[in-house]
Amino acid sequence: MTEPTIASPLARDRRVERSRRTLEFTIDALIRPRSWAARLAYELGLQGRVRSRTHLFDLGRLARDAVRPTLRVAFAADFHAGATTDERLLLDACGALAAFEPDLVLLGGDFVSVRASYIDRLAPLLAAIRPPLGKLAVLGNHDLRADRATVLRGLSDAGVRVLDNEPLRLPEPFDDVTICGISDATRGSPRPDLAIDGVTGTRVVLMHSPEGLRDIGDREFDLALCGHTHGGQIATPWGVPILMPGGPLNRQYASGLFDLDGQPRGKLLVTNGVGCSTAPVRLFAAPEVHLCLIT
Repeated sequence: MTEPTIASPLARDRRVERSRRTLEFTIDALIRPRSWAARLAYELGLQGRVRSRTHLFDLGRLARDAVRPTLRVAFAADFHAGATTDERLLLDACGALAAFEPDLVLLGGDFVSVRASYIDRLAPLLAAIRPPLGKLAVLGNHDLRADRATVLRGLSDAGVRVLDNEPLRLPEPFDDVTICGISDATRGSPRPDLAIDGVTGTRVVLMHSPEGLRDIGDREFDLALCGHTHGGQIATPWGVPILMPGGPLNRQYASGLFDLDGQPRGKLLVTNGVGCSTAPVRLFAAPEVHLCLIT
């Protein structure tokens, strides 16, 4: 007798994503004309106002022979350019990132919702941010299921370099820091061995969702940055997420800064993100961008 096949959590999540994509195309068709729903929600304050948050990370100062300047890293994710996100919210977020005067900008994916062509709404705003060390990104599940090539072209035009399972060591005086970009856990092909193994010094992991921790396993890193969860996008007044993407780690690390068990120095920062997905509304899960001061 053949044993029944038990679907993996990842397979179940992908089935949920397929059903959700059908719903999103339907909603997009209804609210796309002149982006009326997103405009109305923004004007009513139902997309929130961008919150700027600053974090200080002491990552490896004791391991260096010389003191270098503090590395200013601006981080944001989940712009979701499209019919569900008002373009003024995108402008607010990119303006806040530029106002940080960062050395480096890191972007955690989901640049578009539903249609890859929406990258044209966001790319000029990202292009206007010109940090001296550049702009690095990973793609999110929405980018990959829309059309990877179109999103990549838009990001390239904006001067954004996408890291797909690869490390990038920063130049002096920050050459003790490596950005380790890992492909999305749901729609991509994550290879943390290519991005992390053999890297020395301070390792900053850039990934799309907390589920990426499952692929990283017991590999050591210093700081991981991700989004995807939106902090629930719709939450209770005391911050408990109501709507969450599938995956136990997404629920466990819904939003905020976490010290990870089993990682001597490992920290995880999960952002609420910027835009809206599926519905053009945020409640008690404000859009946010981050300045990470790495010493």
